[in-house]
Amino acid sequence: MEPTQGNLLEESPRELAFRLGLQFSDYLLLSRALTHRSYLNENPEAIEDNERLEFLGDAVLDFLVGAWLYNRFPEMAEGALTRLRSALVRTEQLAFFAQAINLGTAMRLGRGEAGSGGRQRLALLCATFEALIGALYLDQGVDAVMEFVEPLLESVADQILTSGRINDPKSQLQEWTQARGLGAPTYRTVAAHGPDHNKIFEVEVIVGGRIHGNGTGNSKQSAAKAAAKAAMQSLGVN
Repeated sequence: MEPTQGNLLEESPRELAFRLGLQFSDYLLLSRALTHRSYLNENPEAIEDNERLEFLGDAVLDFLVGAWLYNRFPEMAEGALTRLRSALVRTEQLAFFAQAINLGTAMRLGRGEAGSGGRQRLALLCATFEALIGALYLDQGVDAVMEFVEPLLESVADQILTSGRINDPKSQLQEWTQARGLGAPTYRTVAAHGPDHNKIFEVEVIVGGRIHGNGTGNSKQSAAKAAAKAAMQSLGVN
C-alpha cells in the first residue's frame, strides 16, 4: 500500500496474513504482534504492545535457526554454526527479512513514530518480525514457523557464508571465551537514552565475572556488538 501525506495506509492483520499465506485462528494475537508501544500510548483501547511477543519470537528464532543450520550444513563445525546463526538472527538481517515481506505497511505505530520514519527503522522492523514469529508460534506451532522462515533463511545463508559476514564479533568473543573455560559472555543493558524513535542503548559485556567492554548503538543488538568488539580489544583477541 502506498503512503499518503505523512502517514501510511496500514495493512490490516488479516490482509497481511492473506498476503503472506499465513493461517491464524486468533487475529488479535497477530494484531498485538504488529503493535508498537507508541501506538498503545495514543490508542488506549489497544490492550498490549508487541514487546512480550518479541521476546518469545527471539527465543523461537534462535532455536529454529540453530536446528535448520544443523540439518542444512551437516559437515559444519560447531563454531562456524554459532557464527552463522548469529549472522542470521542479527538485527540487520531480521530487518532485511521484514523488508522482504513488506512488514512495515502492517506495523501499528503512533503518529509521531510513523512520521519520523519508524516503518523503515531497522531496530523496529527487527522487533516486529520477531513479534510476528512469536505470534505465529503461539497460534500455529513450531512447524508453521519453520515453514515460514525456511525460505527466508535459504535465500541468504550461502550469500552470508561467501561474503564473510559470518565473522560476527559476539560469536568470535564467545568462541574465544569458551575455548578458555570462561563460559559464554554475558551482555547487560545499563542505560537507554532518547525518545522511542531515536533511542540509544548502552551495553556492557561481562567475561569471567568482570566487565571487559562497553558499547552503544541504536538497538540492544548493535550496542552488544560494539561491546563485544571493545572486549576483544581489551582481551587481546585476534
